[in-house]
Amino acid sequence: MLQELLTICASAILLVATILAGSMAAATPPAGSQGGAAASSCDRECLNGFVDQFIDALVAHDPSRLPVTRWVKYTENGQQLELGDGFWRTAGGKGTYKFYVDDSEAGQVGFEGVLQEVGHPVLLALRLKIENRKISEIETIVARGGLTENGAGNLEKLGKPRAGFAEEIPQAERASRAELIQTANKYFSGMQKDDGKADYSFFGDDCNRLENGMQTTNNLTPMPGLSASGQPRPAPSAKYDPSTNPTMYSAGWSCRDQFQSGLLHFVSWIRDRRYPIVDRERGIVWGFGFFDHQAGDTRNFTTPTGQAVTAGPTTPWTWEIAEIFKVRHGQLHEIEAVLTQSPYGMCSGWSSYEQCRSDQPQW
Repeated sequence: MLQELLTICASAILLVATILAGSMAAATPPAGSQGGAAASSCDRECLNGFVDQFIDALVAHDPSRLPVTRWVKYTENGQQLELGDGFWRTAGGKGTYKFYVDDSEAGQVGFEGVLQEVGHPVLLALRLKIENRKISEIETIVARGGLTENGAGNLEKLGKPRAGFAEEIPQAERASRAELIQTANKYFSGMQKDDGKADYSFFGDDCNRLENGMQTTNNLTPMPGLSASGQPRPAPSAKYDPSTNPTMYSAGWSCRDQFQSGLLHFVSWIRDRRYPIVDRERGIVWGFGFFDHQAGDTRNFTTPTGQAVTAGPTTPWTWEIAEIFKVRHGQLHEIEAVLTQSPYGMCSGWSSYEQCRSDQPQW
């Protein structure tokens, strides 16, 4: 009797062990993959094809056209929604500006482009994660409003991303994934509570930045619209000159000059920094983050020249942002961003609460 019981117990243990081993094997990601994605099975053309499929389904208001996993997750401006809700109900025609950022190693792709919504141009920043030729993650930022419409018009005139983004980095000069992210992250760290006294050599001399299609560096054209006093906006100054004691940074300055001025100090916190997409062949990093402006007494600071300044939003303010960086030889040469205001302190929907409240990079 005892021997029979021992035999039954041994058989039961073997059965459980076999089931567990099978489950673990099924849950183990394929060799060479990242985050469980069968990344190597989807090259640049494949990834871009998923983006095109997504945009076609979006403007048709028909998510059933998409090959998605059973548990696909979709967020729009940081809010998790049912696939088919939100912008899916209002998206209109497609624009001509299309910017793809491909990461076949991770099975992820980013896209920035112009679309129409109820007769107005909007900017879309999109991230897709592909697993076994199906979409498992969809993250979007939709930027709307008057300045965005002007910027969308600028991008449509450009027709395609700036040439620097498309340049391939020679094989021998390609940085590692971690090195590219570290360089991109210097931008966020340098802007957060910037005092103008750090090392800004991570900017290339030719660095240029677009935000929602508007050129916000090296741009001497007055911004459209009126200033707070109701007057036409003045033409930006061409170069940072500390002797003039400026109280606001200029869109006419270079990337490095804007940081060296210390006039971005009112950006209190850049958090929930994620870098899910890296194109090593072209030296491109796609990052997400939130720019918090705490307002109140954080608006008061002193520049490197000793000038007392009050600047920045007068009430607590958060930008949700997707930022694309071109990195070459450890420096930033092109920057392009899509951003929209979000509720103050909001999280992305893709990080833990602790990660959301941290300024440390995630990838």
